[in-house]
Amino acid sequence: MRSNVAWLSCLQLLCAMSTLTAFPLTPPLDLDVTPRTTVLFNELWGCRRFGGSAQNYSTLLLEEEPGLLYVGARGALYALQASDIASSSDTIDWEAPEAQKKLCLNKGKDNKTECFNHIRFLQRFNSTHLYTCGTHAFSPLCAYIDSREFKMSSVFEEGRERCPYDPAKGYTGLLIDGQMYTASQYEFWSSPDIRRNSPIPTLRTEEAPTRWLYEADFVESALVKESVNSSVGDDDKIYFFFTEKSQEHSLYSSYSRVARVARVCKSDRGGLLTLQKKWTSFLKARLVCSLPDYEFHFNVLRSIFVLEGPRTEDTMLYGIFGLEWKNVKASAICRYSIKDVQQVFEGPYMENPEDSGTKVTEYMGKVPDPRPGS
Repeated sequence: MRSNVAWLSCLQLLCAMSTLTAFPLTPPLDLDVTPRTTVLFNELWGCRRFGGSAQNYSTLLLEEEPGLLYVGARGALYALQASDIASSSDTIDWEAPEAQKKLCLNKGKDNKTECFNHIRFLQRFNSTHLYTCGTHAFSPLCAYIDSREFKMSSVFEEGRERCPYDPAKGYTGLLIDGQMYTASQYEFWSSPDIRRNSPIPTLRTEEAPTRWLYEADFVESALVKESVNSSVGDDDKIYFFFTEKSQEHSLYSSYSRVARVARVCKSDRGGLLTLQKKWTSFLKARLVCSLPDYEFHFNVLRSIFVLEGPRTEDTMLYGIFGLEWKNVKASAICRYSIKDVQQVFEGPYMENPEDSGTKVTEYMGKVPDPRPGS
């Protein structure tokens, strides 16, 4: 895991368009947009609904074997029966205290939306416990939950390095082998970055705001187990998906924001000198979701779903993309294979020369040995 330069992979990922909505141009495209299934509006009244009173229940953890759906909401956590979410549920109330809400309000935050404890992280820690983090009225805290009794520990951990202060900031996180990997803009004036929070060594991306990430808005992360039959031991990778400001001098420079995928090695131990406590395996590439014949690019990533295959190379990524272009409103679903993504990260690079401002250009020199990101 050694490298003295952070690199940007320049070979763009192409995708297969599978769904398109609200496309405004003519002539019409010859795309099959037949829905897989159709549900009449009247039939929705018969759907089972979660009856909790909490708001902003957007943090979900589904565990298929016990048939449970854990829900992180504003000021509460729930354990629901996945087969019938309308049935009675176990509940943990986790509100921010009034004193903390007052401090939040004194910081100029909104006491109707922001000065609450929004649950942002909820993952399985081990066979008996979950781990959760909340914004806690702009003073993040984390805690363990005994999943057998669905009770929260009375001991809390500082969460400012693990959870964003702002409930509206893009955020993603994973617990892998007892280590926490997160990506967000954490504190008030910090730049977005990707971190391994514990245990030592802690790692993060470059602190300079435009060197590795440029106002990134994170949406998802995923572990891809590449160690099977690997000759180098632990070769598992962690992928992060986000939208950020464009830095390229390219055909698509008219788009102010672009979708990205970044990758780090789980076994990364950090580097020396300027790379102390920094990732040495960090790479990123553009996710292109487009209609090439029309030079039409869906540049904002909304969501990613990772479908694991029987083998690592069979894993597929499905992304939901939106469009930021004039007054056009459109969306698309694009599909990528992890094999193609891996090939991109083995391809040519782009670099950020010191005298180029914030723009990156294609690297024309000899690829260093060891290869960046390896």
